[in-house]
Amino acid sequence: QVQLVESGGGLVQAGGSLRLSCAASGSILRINAMGWYRQAPGKQRELVATITSGGSTNYADSLKGRFTISRDNAKNTVYLQMNSLKPEDTALYYCNADVSSWARRAAYWGQGTQVTVSS
Repeated sequence: QVQLVESGGGLVQAGGSLRLSCAASGSILRINAMGWYRQAPGKQRELVATITSGGSTNYADSLKGRFTISRDNAKNTVYLQMNSLKPEDTALYYCNADVSSWARRAAYWGQGTQVTVSS
């Protein structure tokens, strides 16, 4: 079993910054891609950014230049640096990881961390 635990969410004023972290633990042989997704009230979950084990990144077009994803493979942790935050960035942010264990390869989700941006 694999667990993903997010942290770093909170309340911030527009224009501010937050850094989210997500640590994976459990029966891990290898973590392939990791990523962040978000879901605002009344909306579908959407991609924020992903990063491969080799460090290749992919971002939602609307977030390029403000958000930066990174990872520390030694710590099984992925980060999301969010700058110049806007009220429309308010959402529940979820971590996702594609994990290989001895038994299987599967995608796992964290429980989410709330980000609220006030105007």
